[in-house]
Amino acid sequence: MSIELKSPADLKGLKVTVMGLGLHGGGLSCATFLHDAGAIVTVTDMKDEKVLAPSIEALGARDIRLVLSRHEMADFRDADIVIKNPAVAPSSPYLQDCAQIETDISLFLRFSPSPIIAITGSKGKSTTSSAIHHGFEHAGYLSFLGGNITLSPLEFLGRCRPDSPVVLELSSWQLADLRGKGVLKPKIAVLTSIMPDHMNRYKDMEEYVADKRLIYADQGPQDFCVCNLDDEYGRSFGAQSPARVFWYSDHRMKPELAGAYLHQGEAYSQGLGAQDECLVPADLLVPGKHQRKNLAAAALALRLYGLSPEAIRPAMASFPGVEHRLEFFHEAGGLRFYNDSAATIPQAVEAAVMSFASPLTLITGGTDKAIDFRLYEGFISVPRRIVLLAGSGTDKLIPVLKDKGISYEGPFTDFRAAVACAISISQGGDTVLLSPG
Repeated sequence: MSIELKSPADLKGLKVTVMGLGLHGGGLSCATFLHDAGAIVTVTDMKDEKVLAPSIEALGARDIRLVLSRHEMADFRDADIVIKNPAVAPSSPYLQDCAQIETDISLFLRFSPSPIIAITGSKGKSTTSSAIHHGFEHAGYLSFLGGNITLSPLEFLGRCRPDSPVVLELSSWQLADLRGKGVLKPKIAVLTSIMPDHMNRYKDMEEYVADKRLIYADQGPQDFCVCNLDDEYGRSFGAQSPARVFWYSDHRMKPELAGAYLHQGEAYSQGLGAQDECLVPADLLVPGKHQRKNLAAAALALRLYGLSPEAIRPAMASFPGVEHRLEFFHEAGGLRFYNDSAATIPQAVEAAVMSFASPLTLITGGTDKAIDFRLYEGFISVPRRIVLLAGSGTDKLIPVLKDKGISYEGPFTDFRAAVACAISISQGGDTVLLSPG
């Protein structure tokens, strides 16, 4: 029988095992939060003490039992609660006999008094989440951003209030871990573009998309669900959602639909007032039509929350973008460098490539995630030059390039060598883009 958790005080005295300390903050945030709430904490990780040294140091003098370089079945079987890492598959043998499995997200949702704006999708979710958070802060709200965007929401739980909106970016894995718990009831759910991803974890697209659908599963008719009208899956989300559905699109929508649409570089509301209102101006800091569409979804979410167009427009205009997502970070020797390292599927590379008018040198390739690299065929002739990074995915991409008669440099196993090559073959006025795909 599950332990009822209504506040952090309910954790006091419970034996809790955190599966994975890691180096990215999630396990560390869980361990410190649980310890400070009075739980008896064990942290177990397959990595050793040397690798985990920064995280171990951050635990400080807390009385937390560490089991490193291994997992012990008893730590899972005998725990009152096990905190699961999203990257761990549910089929893990260590999770089969646990009394109760939670995550940092599920604990946060059980305890937080804040209204939730939840975002998921294959691509665009980090930009959309960050833009919504930026919009709230620009308008003077106390707002928090966490989840898949690398910050555990347990970090800011103690500062949450009923009037402080929390923006949660949620991956399919994080959503899957919430299935059946009834704790995710966002005031606003936003679904960005759906594309094949993580096919090395899922048996097919429908299984992957089924996890995405969980974002609105426990919403009610008083809530809002923002869906992509131009996406087949987006339309199915809108048809299935129990919440009030609003749409965003590349073009003006049918009069009976409410939402936001793009027109001549700007985004306008539709069906939200007496007349359409400009929510996203044409002059933005982030490049690319797909980024404008992400900002249209973000602006629509802010409008549904209650912000005025007058507050939303300058916020979207000043949004700087997200690190690793078409991030302009350097200019030298007449070359402009963009880091799009979060582009881990071919469709994301296409969106990046099509965002630039200047001659392009593309650095791409890497590890395969069981994705069809023939998708490169539709846009791979756009870059003037191509530099390949070595990896199992690149091995599948090379035949595509050869079939189309497209030359390339590499593949390089050393990233510095790849960048040096890209610089050497580029000319003043060119853009050098890292977008691995």
